[in-house]
Amino acid sequence: MAARRLLALALFACATAAGCTGWQSALDPHGPGARALDALFWPVTVALALIWLAVMLVLVAALMRRQRPAPQHAARRSGIAVWAATLGTVLVITALTAASHLTTRSISHAGAEPLVIQVRGHQWWWQVTYPGTDGTGAVATANEIHLPVGRQVRIELSAADVIHSFWVPNLGGKQDMIPGRDNHLTVVAEAPGIYRGQCAEFCGLQHAHMALLVIAEAPAEFEAWLAAQRQDAAPPADPVLSEGQRVFEQQPCGACHRVRGTAAAGEIGPDLTHFASRRMIAAGVLPMTRGAIAAWIADPQTIKPGSSMPLVPLTPDELQAVSAWLASLR
Repeated sequence: MAARRLLALALFACATAAGCTGWQSALDPHGPGARALDALFWPVTVALALIWLAVMLVLVAALMRRQRPAPQHAARRSGIAVWAATLGTVLVITALTAASHLTTRSISHAGAEPLVIQVRGHQWWWQVTYPGTDGTGAVATANEIHLPVGRQVRIELSAADVIHSFWVPNLGGKQDMIPGRDNHLTVVAEAPGIYRGQCAEFCGLQHAHMALLVIAEAPAEFEAWLAAQRQDAAPPADPVLSEGQRVFEQQPCGACHRVRGTAAAGEIGPDLTHFASRRMIAAGVLPMTRGAIAAWIADPQTIKPGSSMPLVPLTPDELQAVSAWLASLR
């Protein structure tokens, strides 16, 4: 057990050295929703800064006034100041509430034929489904959303266990995912790129390790990706990969994960049919490399404590074969 844990830590260190980070900022908008929120952010920030400055000035004036006797008309002036502050507070709160309401309405509007993507939050990963249309089958992936540039996308949100919150700050606002209650969010990516998102609601031990990537690409590239994702997993090309598939199907792996085109038909964990086409493992904990795959299988509880991924006892040869086969699932 100690040797397995040391192996997992060593592989984890090598994998993370390759880097698995992404820039995310609500102040760098790349979609109309994010741009509307950015336009709301700055007036609110300026207004609150001015209010803070006014409060500090009044506080300083009050402290200085305590050093000398108050004039006889001070009570009348104080009453006027209190009424003025009350009126100002009402006006500011009303204006900010109205601005927030109008912004929320503008970013919630969806067009006639948006692309629909279903995202379901789990502890601690994202299930992503593209419903089948025109007789095509549904596509399931995890922790990664592909969408075409310039097209409105309706993201239908749900939660499998606890409250999560979907947030890709460069593309739009955040939306809670509450068990038993479906929500939705409309986004448009204005330019190709990779935008990092995350869960924005504390959801348990590994909340900080629940990231996702949104890959915005040209419409033709998106359609090609979607068509490739609809295909079953490619048959193993050599004996090592065949052995990896056999071990995967016979061990508990196949009871938790689905790989279309094989005997693995689990529904508990992410669909792994095209696992190696993704950019990261375990919702952003590791980059997609052969070493990271082996580290994750060797001892997932060392890398992501509390996750639902169990430790599956494999021999070194079995670990090598399974990691090689998973790395071939593109």
